[in-house]
Amino acid sequence: MKRTISAVAALAAGVAFAGLTTSSAYAADIPCNTARLIVPWGAGGESDILMRITNEAFNRLGGKPQMQVVTISGQGGIKGSKAAMKAKPDGCTVFSTFQHLISSNLTGRIKFTWDAYQPVAKMTQTMSLIGAGTKAPFKNYKEMQTWAKANPNKLLAAGTLGSTSHFTLLQLQDALGIEMKVVSYDGTADRMKAMLANTVHIGQVSESTGAKHLQTGSLQILGINYKVRSKVLTEVPTAMEQGFDLSITSDRGWVLPKGTPKEINTHYADMLEKVSKDKKFIDAIEAKGSFVSFLRGEEYVQWWKDTEAEWTGIAKRLGVMRK
Repeated sequence: MKRTISAVAALAAGVAFAGLTTSSAYAADIPCNTARLIVPWGAGGESDILMRITNEAFNRLGGKPQMQVVTISGQGGIKGSKAAMKAKPDGCTVFSTFQHLISSNLTGRIKFTWDAYQPVAKMTQTMSLIGAGTKAPFKNYKEMQTWAKANPNKLLAAGTLGSTSHFTLLQLQDALGIEMKVVSYDGTADRMKAMLANTVHIGQVSESTGAKHLQTGSLQILGINYKVRSKVLTEVPTAMEQGFDLSITSDRGWVLPKGTPKEINTHYADMLEKVSKDKKFIDAIEAKGSFVSFLRGEEYVQWWKDTEAEWTGIAKRLGVMRK
């Protein structure tokens, strides 16, 4: 059934639409009762978890249409990215993404990048942690550096080629001055399985996942690639504390298919701004080791431009730039 967000509907909704601007609440015409929020990674991974929290807050705070997370995994995020790009630009498909669009484009895995979509709002920022299997012959970055230099090209790292996990490993390799072999897996869940089974030595992990496995003794955390220590893993030093200049984050947000009407873009941005200020949402995101980092409109567009410029320099310096 076509759902029109009109002046009458907005007034009837009352509290549900509190905080939205007049332009978005009254002008957005979205022809569905439930929209899909595409997450291009498998269920249970970091992106899926954070977007389900965002999705719950959006619905709880009266977002219209209601949102439903749909995971479309495969090809290291590419399958879901293509599905979102080809979706009808009517507001019934929203895409959750982060820097993987840039890294995949720079390495030649995809021919499109962030500007194939319409940025809506950046919502969260997640610090990068490096975990290691229990049989890894090192317990921190210094020890890993020493071991890797004594065993050239024998350090095995779990990543998703062309994605942010791959770029994190490349930057780690560059900062430590070592060599490693990147073994590609399709998403966080598969990378975790490889580390827990000691199939590889290291890989990127989330704070919540790292804390859980650290408590059971099934995983080590070597370092945090962020400006401050984790509030949960308080004993794990940052890369900078270990003498290495690294600060890497994954910044997740919502974008829409190109050609989506401006009023729909504004409608979603207004609602996400409301979500970003909700205490229950903020607490839930921080409990997973991430932070609310809201940007919308031209500020979010500029963030994409600045990030692309920075990562292009990284790709060229590390020799992974597409030919």
